[in-house]
Amino acid sequence: MPVRRTDASRGRRAVEFVRHAEPGARTFAGPMQLDEYRKLAETEDRMWYFRALNRRMAHWLGRLQPEREARVLDAGCGTGGLIKSLRAANPGWRITGLDFMPLACELARERTGAEIVQGSITSLPFADATFDAVVSADVVCQVEDHAQALREFARVVRPGGAVLVNVPAYRWLWSYHDDACQTKHRYTRPELVALFQAAGLAVRFASYANLLPLPLIAARRKLFPPAQPTSDVQVYAAPVEAVFSTMAAGEHAWTKRGWPLPAGSSVFVAARK
Repeated sequence: MPVRRTDASRGRRAVEFVRHAEPGARTFAGPMQLDEYRKLAETEDRMWYFRALNRRMAHWLGRLQPEREARVLDAGCGTGGLIKSLRAANPGWRITGLDFMPLACELARERTGAEIVQGSITSLPFADATFDAVVSADVVCQVEDHAQALREFARVVRPGGAVLVNVPAYRWLWSYHDDACQTKHRYTRPELVALFQAAGLAVRFASYANLLPLPLIAARRKLFPPAQPTSDVQVYAAPVEAVFSTMAAGEHAWTKRGWPLPAGSSVFVAARK
């Protein structure tokens, strides 16, 4: 049984971890940032956004990498929610997680029992062609040198393997949420596609996501910001979650046919090496 840590002990370790942080990486050192980790671990299995994101990742990973025992890297695994979802979609996938922050690695190990490695997505500690697929959810946006991250994904995936990336969309949508999440970039679809192509990856599908919720997300972030800076990571009241989940399910029914969305709060690209 995993040993449960107290919030105080996690806080002390996080302060120590930040001393070794690299430039441009996530540095969740203060109380607000520690709260973001707790919120992520507590909500990512239940919040509509993560459920939709993980379903998108699982669908396209299965489509581009159908081998039942494919080796998959979750680059920037956070507290392990995507790993859990991918395992549920295909128990045969052998998933390794990587995150820069030791606190995230510890939480991911506790929640998934998976192999979790501490490291940077801009300098992956793996040999060339180690994995059949690399997935990365809302992490490439958190490093300054995002082009290097894509090159590293291309390096560690085998020829014919898959690379899937989700990132936030549109610089005009920048808000308190990005500050809380340590975001460095927001993207248009052409910008993300160009990064993939520059890394030598052949794009198979590129789309925005969360089109239907976009007006509500924009209104919330631009017109009704919270009094204290924080992310929008939370589980809403059941009726609200139901509405957003229905929107996301409708979008998934559209995009899984290979039909991209023209706008949205996120950008998603699936590619092959």
